[in-house]
Amino acid sequence: MKDTLYLETFGKAFVPKRFRSELKNYLFKAGINTVPFKFFGGLFWTTLVITYLIYFSFIYVPISELNPFGVMIITFLSWFIIQSIMAFLVIIGVYFNLNIKIYNRVKKMEESLPDYLTLVSTNLKGGLSFEKSLWAAIKPEFGILSHEMTLVSKKVLTGHDVKDSLMDLMQKYDSPELKRSLNLIIGEVESGGKIVNVIEKVIDNLKKSYVLKQEMAAATVTYTIFMVAIVLFITPALFALAQQLLKIIIGVMKTLSSSSSSSSSLMGGGGGGGGEGIDPEDFKRFSIFAISIIASFSSMIISIISKGDARGGIKYIPIFNAVAITLFLLLSKVLAGFFGTVG
Repeated sequence: MKDTLYLETFGKAFVPKRFRSELKNYLFKAGINTVPFKFFGGLFWTTLVITYLIYFSFIYVPISELNPFGVMIITFLSWFIIQSIMAFLVIIGVYFNLNIKIYNRVKKMEESLPDYLTLVSTNLKGGLSFEKSLWAAIKPEFGILSHEMTLVSKKVLTGHDVKDSLMDLMQKYDSPELKRSLNLIIGEVESGGKIVNVIEKVIDNLKKSYVLKQEMAAATVTYTIFMVAIVLFITPALFALAQQLLKIIIGVMKTLSSSSSSSSSLMGGGGGGGGEGIDPEDFKRFSIFAISIIASFSSMIISIISKGDARGGIKYIPIFNAVAITLFLLLSKVLAGFFGTVG
């Protein structure tokens, strides 16, 4: 199909050749086999459209009365800055998305590793060579690990050394468990010892490590529940209450300013500025922003406490934000009705 928007052309233009091999390896870790230049080109057009909308919605009208040279300079600078910010945000978003995919793939591989090594050990006991045992142990239920071990086995069958093939897998993913396990197995293969015994010890250690992680996660459940309660319930409630308190204070100050000229002078000099210093709507926007920041960081902190890695909490950020902000808006309505009735 004809590339009418030149997606692939723009995608290649913004990915320098010297970075393409590194980018390809990074994408391969996330399960993406080819560099999606069309996708990158589509992201470029997306940022271009967003920049266009922002410019003509907020910038063009205020500067349209200036001289043509000034309009040209401001247009160039604003377009460049907005486009750069949009591109940066898109790159950060893509990076986080890929990072989460890689993290999830590594976790799935670590979960499947003990069962896979158990089959390898069984095959070795049955008289198969180590290389054939690796191939025979590959099963569809092992998912990502099955795919990676298929690549390792194909390399071995096409003449590559088994040590080098396993080293490539070990260096591909940032997984301490995978690296330790493969290091021990590679060392035993090189020494020519009884590899079955080493594999069984590795399996035993992996299972003990898994049980220990589960116990640690169970021990931190209380802290996790406490933090979730603070983020999702207490924080929105406090901000909603503060908003209503601000409205009450502004109402009281307005009442005092209308009944006493001396109070009016104390509140800002000629117009009751003190009572209108903080707009409740501005405070509402600030509250939503603050709740969003608190919820985002709290989701990652909870993941660190329960799983030992902040990346596991990134997927909960939208949920935490949605629940906390929705509860804040709901409580604001409820408290406004309550204090209105009381007043």
